Amino acid sequence: MAKLEPLFVEVDFSQCCKHGQHICGDAFYSQKIAEGNRVLSVLSDGLGSGVKANILASMTAKMALRFAASELDFLHSAEIMMDALPVCQVRKISYATFSIVDCKMYGETRIIEMDNPGFILVRNGEAIAPPCREMASPRWQERKLRFSRVQMQPEDRIVLFSDGISQAGLGTKEFPLGWREEGCRELVLKQVRREPQISARHLSRNVLQEALRKENSYHARDDMTCGVLYFRHPRRLLLLTGPPYAQARDSEYAQMLDDFEGRRVICGGTTAKIIARELKRPIEMDLDTCSDDLPPISHMGGVDLITEGILTLTRTAQLIEQGLRAPEYNAATRLVDLLRESDIIQFVVGSRINEAHQDPNLPLDIEIRRNIIKRIATVLEEKYLKEVSVMCI
Repeated sequence: MAKLEPLFVEVDFSQCCKHGQHICGDAFYSQKIAEGNRVLSVLSDGLGSGVKANILASMTAKMALRFAASELDFLHSAEIMMDALPVCQVRKISYATFSIVDCKMYGETRIIEMDNPGFILVRNGEAIAPPCREMASPRWQERKLRFSRVQMQPEDRIVLFSDGISQAGLGTKEFPLGWREEGCRELVLKQVRREPQISARHLSRNVLQEALRKENSYHARDDMTCGVLYFRHPRRLLLLTGPPYAQARDSEYAQMLDDFEGRRVICGGTTAKIIARELKRPIEMDLDTCSDDLPPISHMGGVDLITEGILTLTRTAQLIEQGLRAPEYNAATRLVDLLRESDIIQFVVGSRINEAHQDPNLPLDIEIRRNIIKRIATVLEEKYLKEVSVMCI
């Protein structure tokens, strides 16, 4: 029997509020459990919209995460959640729905759903329907829970979405009954077939944008959320920043980058010059990528991205902490893309003091390189569930 290899699970989601609201009534949370090598994700849709819906969805999602992480019988756990979230007496539906995905590093995955549109499982460019069983709580017979189990394979995806996505365009001439689950499925398959390695982030964003296109004037009639879990062999990235403390290690530093299997990034002009000198490769500056507040990107053979150091890293930290995607293309936005599309990220931080960083004219919020890297690493681990290591040299 072939030995199973551990998979990395990239998790990301895209979301927008109902038109006229400033807070989303859907909630999407994920959690990594190192002890059991598990990743949990929950999508919950609160009844209505605005603050009340957000509270209901957030409370449901957090309870679901806590119960899924425990070893309690999930039917009993679901009863506790349903007790806390009674049925609306007017509309006779639950105050919040949920979809829970509990996956282990070797691909063993269970999905538990209540009242959300059914998840989409994509494999080899096709949607497949794993075995599913329905159960009802003795106390809540009208609420059906759907349980599915599947052994995930490399390049499989699970797509979750709230009914704001499946009902997009409801009442319009083209979509009188809404986009429906079938329309969502067709788009997802089209995207994956066209770009087999599309990231979870880009796939979820494309689904959301297509749903908005179904609405009049792009005004969402309901909160919309699409979450994607992408199972794959891990994508690795090495980022070097700052010269080594001992100049005698410059050659070792350059060789570390040259031998690395994965994406390679250099942040810092001095660092780039050291690598170029040791590997005997020219550096070319791309002036078209220069922006008002950041120096341009440079290029070198065998390196995916070369940027300036402290300014670019500081801006990257800000973008990744706030979850922002700046509209312009520059060194920081490109670095954010590479970091978010990678799974196992290794930072190597040189400890030699760079005199340029003592310039009093540099912005006051600039921190020393090591602290900026710690900021970025923390967000990548906690918010984006990446595997991150930091080594000082």
